Amino acid sequence: MSNYHLTHLRELESESIYVMREVAAQFENPVLLFSGGKDSIVMFHLARKAFWPAKVPFPLMHIDTGHNFKETIEFRDRLMEKTGATCIVRYVQDTIDQGKVVEETGVNASRNIFQTITLLDAIEELKFDAALGGGRRDEEKARAKERFFSHRDEFGQWDPKNQRPELWNMFNGKKRLGEHFRVFPISNWTEMDVWQYIYMENIEIPNLYFTHKREVFLRDGVWLAKAPFMKLKDSEKVEIRDVRCRTIGDITCTGVTLSKADNLEDIIDEVAATRETERGGRADDKRSDAAMEDRKKEGYF
Repeated sequence: MSNYHLTHLRELESESIYVMREVAAQFENPVLLFSGGKDSIVMFHLARKAFWPAKVPFPLMHIDTGHNFKETIEFRDRLMEKTGATCIVRYVQDTIDQGKVVEETGVNASRNIFQTITLLDAIEELKFDAALGGGRRDEEKARAKERFFSHRDEFGQWDPKNQRPELWNMFNGKKRLGEHFRVFPISNWTEMDVWQYIYMENIEIPNLYFTHKREVFLRDGVWLAKAPFMKLKDSEKVEIRDVRCRTIGDITCTGVTLSKADNLEDIIDEVAATRETERGGRADDKRSDAAMEDRKKEGYF
């Protein structure tokens, strides 16, 4: 890696650490949203650096759909045990059992959209006033509109037309009772930056990101992993392919990539050569042209 890339990554690291320290200074009860994906793993790594040698001064929280890759859950539990961090887990299944949402049926059924309700309930119950997320502006057009400090009203909703200006490194975390903020410390990072930083810092990540054999099927141009709770169309055929994940979420909407990249160097080369966005295989983003923005307005990550 060139000196330019090393300097660039250290500048991004410094910016993210600054934002996290601002969160610790301005808010009384923040939480770091953790999915077990590479972005949230990098976020946790940055948080540990930001407050070292003290422990990270806020807990982590995972919103578990119940339809996650088992490798993700196993990695999360291992990481928490290794670092001694606190990870609060809230379950979409509980939201369904409470009658707050009705589970979808059919071949395109997914629990991904219900994470919003579970998340907002957890924020209200535990009285979190800031939730740090791993969203990046390069991921999707709705994310590109968001500030580092993203104000949410008393209903947890986001108004993209009424955001606070952020001049230089000045962040306004003032809020009324019942309101909170979503904070995105790695907003200015790209997918390539994340991978190069993982390589530079030798950060452990789930093996889902490396090429492995898995049962998959093709739906609407996207390869999806087969799972017991997923229904297939009559025309869909399960195959065993060499695949890896570029992004990790609910199995029902996380597309996998046909790939031979089984190490970080190959992944970086593959990302450099691809012309498809990281979330190009996310079925939840394809429900409408404004799917992500609509969900974010309702309180999504």
